[in-house]
Amino acid sequence: MGAGVTASALTSQAAVSDRVRIAVLGVNGRGRDHIKGIMEQKDAEVVAICDPDGQLLEKRAGEFEKAYGKKVKIEQDLRKIFDNKEIDAVTVATPNHWHALAAIWACQAGKDVYVEKPGAHNIYEGRKLVEAAHKYKRIVQHGVQLRSSEALREAVQLLRDGVIGNVYMARGLVFRWRPDIGKKGTEPTPSYLDWNLWQGPAQERAFTRRVCHYNWHWTWEYGNGDVGNQGIHETDMCMWGLGVDTLPKKITAMGGKFLFDDDKETPEVLTSTYLYPDQKKMIQFEVRHWMTNREDGADVGNLFYGSKGYMVIKGYDTFETYLGQKREPGPSRKAGGDHYANWIKAIKSRKTEDQHGPVETAHLSSALAHLGNISYRLGRQLEFDPTAEKFVGDSEANAMLTRKYRKPFVVPEKV
Repeated sequence: MGAGVTASALTSQAAVSDRVRIAVLGVNGRGRDHIKGIMEQKDAEVVAICDPDGQLLEKRAGEFEKAYGKKVKIEQDLRKIFDNKEIDAVTVATPNHWHALAAIWACQAGKDVYVEKPGAHNIYEGRKLVEAAHKYKRIVQHGVQLRSSEALREAVQLLRDGVIGNVYMARGLVFRWRPDIGKKGTEPTPSYLDWNLWQGPAQERAFTRRVCHYNWHWTWEYGNGDVGNQGIHETDMCMWGLGVDTLPKKITAMGGKFLFDDDKETPEVLTSTYLYPDQKKMIQFEVRHWMTNREDGADVGNLFYGSKGYMVIKGYDTFETYLGQKREPGPSRKAGGDHYANWIKAIKSRKTEDQHGPVETAHLSSALAHLGNISYRLGRQLEFDPTAEKFVGDSEANAMLTRKYRKPFVVPEKV
């Protein structure tokens, strides 16, 4: 499977069948929620699970049979999933460095996609994912569940209607408990793990438990730190609430590792600022990893500031507003939603306008985080052209828009 693969059909069988047949790619972390969430849908079912870790696959297959009373197909190589004509769609819950390529290959194979956040590991491949979804007419849903919350959809409409006046700034908060992960050296690859497939687009390295399985989030080769992990929900919420659908023109970020001498490469503390001078709007983003206060009760969420008040987003399903100088309580609500159900609805209708988390969000909200990370890693303010999606006169920064890919796991220029 690769750039030369063409879709077997531009209209999925799922559009006319009663049940969408889905494979879950990556079953260690978020993939478990994918299995549960899909199996709760009346018109969809998980028919296969895939992971390079054969031992983990067997464990999940056993759990699946116990929970649902039937067997599920298992496969270590995701390329065999894409070649399987009996599978209509896939969900991607792999490590970040696989997200875009797995989704692009799925589109090329004529399958619809639910891809976890961030939709891409870098800015280049995010744009390629958008191109692939459009070219192959696939329903690509980004895993930003906030967009399916009934309360938060109401909150955004209230912002549009002027509940807090002229909205000029959004603030994203990621205050998650991220302890010391220690230091782990290299060792022989376990017999049950296909380490070549696990690494995929990344450069080949010796096996180490410092990244396999969860702590890859804190290594640049595979993850994007917390701004590119939990933070994508909040970067997306910032852009959605502010009503901006392009990337910023100026980016500043700074932070570091201040407490732990461990294997993390990404910053434990990161403050990023994104400026939209033409629209007179700004996004601030704060990552904290340890002892910290909440901000108006939010530790993971958002704040929106307007000329008449401010709004607080708490978690995935709650908003509150405070109006005037005395911060009088305004409209508030707590109500969730089903992001998987929204995806299945769009697969059935073949209408991207039915989607709450369309492929464009997979690129833009992820790219916002990547821009902050690039500024942090270079240690300086950056100027960006949001139309060209290039840094202005900065070859060093532009080199970080993409990565060096390892054949055959290459995100192609022409999808």
